[in-house]
This record gives sequence, C-alpha cells and structure tokens, in this order.
Amino acid sequence: MFPGFEIFGRFIASYMILALIGIFTACPLGIHYYKKFTGDDLSLIFVFLFSAIGVFVGMHLLYGLTMIEYIPKLFEATSFTNFWERFAAIFGGSVFYGGLIGGLIAGFISARVQKLPLDIVTDCCAPVIALLHGFARIGCFLGGCCYGVEWEHGITFTNALIESANGVPRVPVQLFEAGFEFVLFAVLWLLLTRTNRLRGKLLALYLLIYPIGRFILEFLRGDEYRGFVFGLSTSQMISILIFAGSAVFLVIKRQLSRNNTP
Repeated sequence: MFPGFEIFGRFIASYMILALIGIFTACPLGIHYYKKFTGDDLSLIFVFLFSAIGVFVGMHLLYGLTMIEYIPKLFEATSFTNFWERFAAIFGGSVFYGGLIGGLIAGFISARVQKLPLDIVTDCCAPVIALLHGFARIGCFLGGCCYGVEWEHGITFTNALIESANGVPRVPVQLFEAGFEFVLFAVLWLLLTRTNRLRGKLLALYLLIYPIGRFILEFLRGDEYRGFVFGLSTSQMISILIFAGSAVFLVIKRQLSRNNTP
C-alpha cells in the first residue's frame, strides 16, 4: 500500500496523516455541538487535550502488557541506551482499547475538575471517537499494520511497515473496521443532532455496539502478537468487559430514570 513518504529526510507515516485528518475533522464537530448545547467551547477543548495524553499513555501501556513476557529483559540491559531500545521495543506499539480507556479516564477527570455537564460531554464525544478511529483504521490499512488473515481474494501488501504482512493476499480487515466505525459515527451523529431521547447515553451506546463488531472482526485478524487468553485475543477479552459494563450502565440509568419520573 502506501506506508508513508519522506520529506526533508524524515519519514512521515500515512497512519499519522490519517490520524491527524481524523482529529481535525472529528474534534471540531464535537466542539461545535457542545458549544451549541452549552454556549462554551473552550472547556471541551481542554477535555480533548487531556484525553489525548490519556490515549497516548494508554495505547502504549496496553501494548506493553501484551508483551509482558519480555518486560524482565528490561532489567537485563547493559546500558541506558540498551534499556531504552528494549523499552521502545516492548512499549513502542499501540492498542486501540488502551488508548480508548486511557482517553476516557483522562477526559472524565478533566470534565469533573471543570465541573462540566457529563451527559453533554459524553454525548458530544461519542461520535468523535467513532469518526476519529475510522480514519485511523484507514491509516492502518495504508501502513499495513493490524492486518487480516490470509485470503485468496484479499489484498496483497508488498511494502507494509510490518514485514510479516507482506507477500500474501489478506482480508482488508482494517477497511471493514473503518466502515463499521463510519456507520457508527453516522448513527451517533443523527442521535446527537436530531433527538433527545438518548441524552447522556450515546457514549455508553457506542461502548455497547463497538465491542460487538470488534469481537467479530478480531477473528479476521492475522497479527498474532497481540496476546491471547483462553483462545481469545486481548481485544476480545476487553470487548466482553466493555460490553458488559456498558449494558449494566444503561440498565441502571434506565431504572434511575424511571424512578425519577413522576
């Protein structure tokens, strides 16, 4: 595909370009509607900035946990340079769920500190997450990471950044997930802008639906370095937990709403 290009001697990855497109497309949309609901836009900008820090830390930390068997090698380093090289190898990759969880935690803390209306904040953030991740998955496809299993009718990578992805036709699972995220974005955006029926529940709705699609798509993934537990990948295990947590949240919220209705 097209993993990236060089400019002024520096390699610019396609993934980074698509991620930036996602950020500068999705975040302004969320900020626009938050301002429309509250008259304030700066507060949500701060939420997004702190969330970005949480995303960065979380996605690398979870990747490192999938490589936990190599962590003891950090203590076998013979120099600081050697330690840093091993650290980068173990924690240098990224896992979406780690970034999602880290971003949600950091964003929640920021919103609470600023005393923002959480229902509106989470509603505005839900479609932003879906749209941003959709663009990021297109970046994964261009770079050749998060690749699919071998399939005779698939797409053959020849210059993917991950060597094991090259040379055989593979399921374009990255594009499947991107399409799934774009559909989710459209649904969430319509619910945010056209109705008040699910006010305060859109993020939980996203966290209920996305794990289902992710759990299924994981069976089409061909990169086996992400960790497996009881025959399920790390992301599938997390999908189950997030789905269950979101379902419980929605049930409790519905019951509280009924109890507060005269």
